[in-house]
Parts: sequence; structure tokens; C-alpha cells
Amino acid sequence: MIARLQCVVLDCPDVRELARFYQALLGGAVDHPDPRWSLDDDWSTLHTEDGLVLAFQRVEDHRPPRWPDPEHPQQFHLDLGVEDLDEAQARAVAGGATLLAGGEEQGGWRVLADPAGHPFCLVRE
Repeated sequence: MIARLQCVVLDCPDVRELARFYQALLGGAVDHPDPRWSLDDDWSTLHTEDGLVLAFQRVEDHRPPRWPDPEHPQQFHLDLGVEDLDEAQARAVAGGATLLAGGEEQGGWRVLADPAGHPFCLVRE
């Protein structure tokens, strides 16, 4: 091992909006003081209760992925473990997510997009 993952960084047009969206899904503290970076209108963070850090970087001309369109690839996605898919989906959508694919015919997962267009999966634990 030569490195440790410090955080996962998502490009987006509004850093605080996306930080609050993921806070509603994962819990934790938005913009918790951290000596590794400064916080401003271009950079926000979410420190989850599990120790994961998500960071959000403002990109002026953000172009969201269009899952599953290969012309606009998803770039990456997060898998988020949940106990109840229906409840988790409803809460995510109420918080600003968009359902892209899923349902019981898909098995134990649902694909959604966050408010900035990044796909993520809710996966039954």
C-alpha cells in the first residue's frame, strides 16, 4: 500500500447543495473543520459518521453524466447500502434525487442521480 484514500471528490455546480444532499442520505457533518483543505464557495465537505469524507468541488461549466449514455459516461458512482430500498428511494427523491433505473425487477438495487446528475446506487444490505 502506498496511499490512503482521503476523500472522494465530486464535481458539481453548487458545492453546499450537494454536500447537504449527501448529508441527508449518509448523515455526518457538512464543512467540518479539517486541516487538509480550506472551505469556500468552491469546496465543501461531508465527514460521515463512518469516517468517509466526500468532497464537492465547484466546476463552473459542470456537465453531468447521462446514465447509461456512453457519450456522457457516469465517470464513477457510489454504492450506498440500505436496509429498505423503497424507503431509501423515497427519501432520496424527496431530497432532490432522480430515479434512473430500478425496481424489484432489477433485484436488490436502484440507480438514482444526485441533484448534480451523478449516478449512485442504493443497494439492499
